[in-house]
Amino acid sequence: MEHQGRHALVTGGGTGIGLGIATGLAEAGAEVTITGRNLARLEEIASAHPRLRALAMDVSNPTSVQTGIHAAAAAHGPIAICVANAGIAEPAPFAKETPEHWRSIMATNLDGAFFTFQAALATLGKEDWGRMIVVSSIAGVRGLKNAIAYTASKHGAIGLIRGLSEEYMRSNITFNALCPGYVDTEIVSRNAAQIAAHQGITEAEARGYLAGGNRHKTLLDTDEITGAALWLCSDSARSVNGQTIQIAGGQVS
Repeated sequence: MEHQGRHALVTGGGTGIGLGIATGLAEAGAEVTITGRNLARLEEIASAHPRLRALAMDVSNPTSVQTGIHAAAAAHGPIAICVANAGIAEPAPFAKETPEHWRSIMATNLDGAFFTFQAALATLGKEDWGRMIVVSSIAGVRGLKNAIAYTASKHGAIGLIRGLSEEYMRSNITFNALCPGYVDTEIVSRNAAQIAAHQGITEAEARGYLAGGNRHKTLLDTDEITGAALWLCSDSARSVNGQTIQIAGGQVS
C-alpha cells in the first residue's frame, strides 16, 4: 500500500496499458482517476474496483483537460501521480500523410501529454511529491516506417519529459518516459487486422509480423509495462529522472 492517500490520474485508463497501470496503482493504495472519452466504459471498469474513479476527458482539448483535472483534484486531492498514456497509433506512408491525420496524431499523443502535465502540475504545491510519466514508445527512440506522424509525436513526448525534468530539477517531482515495443493490446489487434486485410495474410501472421518488431520477437504483456510504471512511482526510483525506459525485449537504440 505504498501509495495510500495519494491521488493518481491515468489518461486512456480504460484499456490496455493505461488500465493495467491504473489497476496496479489502485492495488498499491492510490485513489486513481481513469480518463477517456467513453464514460460508460470507464464507469463499468471503475465499478469493479473501490479505488478507481471514472472521468470523461478528451486530452486533445485543453479546456476538457483543465476542467476535468481541476474537478478530479477537488474531489480526490492533488495529482501526485500522473500517467499521460492516452494515444492513437494510425499508420500512414509519408507520401499519403495528410495535414488532418498529422494534426490528429499530434493533438492526442503530444499536445495531450502537454495539456495533462500542465494541468496536473498546477494542482501541486512547490514542495509536493510527484511522479509524472508519459507512455511513449520504441517509436520515440527510433524511426518506424509508414508511421511518420506517430514517430514524431512519440519523439516529441520524450522531449517534453526531458525538458520538464530539467525545469523541475531539485524538486520532489520526477519525469520519465516508458518506451514499450509492441504490446498485446486492442491497438495491436486492430493494426493486425488492418495489416492482414491490406497484405492478404492471416491475422495470426500479421500478429507475428508485429511481434517481430520486438527484439525477442514476442509481443509484450501489459503487466510488464505496469511493473515498470510502479517502479518509477516508488521511492526506490526517486533519483530516476528524465529517463526513457525501453521495454522491447532487447536493446533498441
